[in-house]
Amino acid sequence: MSDKIIVIAGAGIAGLTSALALAKYGIKSIILEKNEQIQEFGAGLQLGPNAHRALNLIGLKDDLAKVSFEPEGIDIYSFAGKKPISTLRLGQSARERFGVPYSVIHRADLVQLLYEKTLQTNLIDIKFNITEFFINEINNNKLENLSVSFTDENGVENKINCFAFLGADGVGSTTRTKYLGGTQAKYSGFVAWRALIEMERLENVLNLNNTSLIWGRGFHTVAYPLKSRPVVNIAFFTRETMSVGFGIRQTPNLPPTIKKDERLAKICDCANSWTHWPLAGVSTKIWHKGAIGLIGDAAHAMLPFQAQGAAMGIEDAIILAPLLANEKNAATAFEIYQNKRQKRVAKLSRISKNNALIFHMPPPLSLARNMVVKMQGPLNHFSRLSWIYDFDPTI
Repeated sequence: MSDKIIVIAGAGIAGLTSALALAKYGIKSIILEKNEQIQEFGAGLQLGPNAHRALNLIGLKDDLAKVSFEPEGIDIYSFAGKKPISTLRLGQSARERFGVPYSVIHRADLVQLLYEKTLQTNLIDIKFNITEFFINEINNNKLENLSVSFTDENGVENKINCFAFLGADGVGSTTRTKYLGGTQAKYSGFVAWRALIEMERLENVLNLNNTSLIWGRGFHTVAYPLKSRPVVNIAFFTRETMSVGFGIRQTPNLPPTIKKDERLAKICDCANSWTHWPLAGVSTKIWHKGAIGLIGDAAHAMLPFQAQGAAMGIEDAIILAPLLANEKNAATAFEIYQNKRQKRVAKLSRISKNNALIFHMPPPLSLARNMVVKMQGPLNHFSRLSWIYDFDPTI
């Protein structure tokens, strides 16, 4: 066991994965979580082969198989289309091509699996209900060693000397804005309207062995089954000029033309309530300062239109852990990590933005788009996206 201690802000996917990855190298971590218990806002989550490959390294392979679902393919529909333009293969085809699955899972289920894994080691300590923390510099302002102060849920003052501080505190990261002088998150102009609908209510509306992607003018819809629940995750992505915050709504603010698509109209009729989720992005070149670093959405929150946001945080964790374990000072570890990661996540962020343009095309451009997708066939996405899915975080 190493004498290094890493303090992590945030017990979400990136923070918990980081702690588990560090524990593999005998590194103790202390997680500061603002909520009173483990929780994850959101609903469905897609885990590409690259995410599975990374999560397998911290021992989640069998656990993931129990609560995730592997769609057989992606049915792509144009607006009001009766049949898919194309069905991109996943399922066994993805396993054969990449050696690991492409699956969907409820976010809360993944967070719970990660949390349960942390309980199996004495190298991870999670402090709940920590609403504020203070990072203090030691060693002549070089930020080579740190101490972190906070008041725990019992009112006890704590001060921890640590090797590094890792901000996994999400889009609104205090670590990024207060301690690294980084930018505030920026509203993207897009919102997600999310709902969970009982599978039996959509049996005659969607192919529940597949993911469904429905393209419309100025919006798109993603639907996939979470069979361990069993519900269907629905997400409508639209534009709004102003963000009015998260919240549960009975009636979503969706384009009225949606009702002209029989499939979408039925989905809307089946949803009991919707969660309004404004989408913000983070673009900062500053991922670390001395022994203070960022990971996941705190460093690079992106639009979810390539379904890789969570996967990037998971990859970050797996790559950073051995660097923090093996380097003599945290600044060097963070610098190597930043150089390894920034180009990849920046490329994915650009692709996610471009997908919004492609998914939301109006006629006649959408007609040309549909023709190209149909001509490419059911397996072209494997080669087109192999740079994403083939990624090995251990190399």
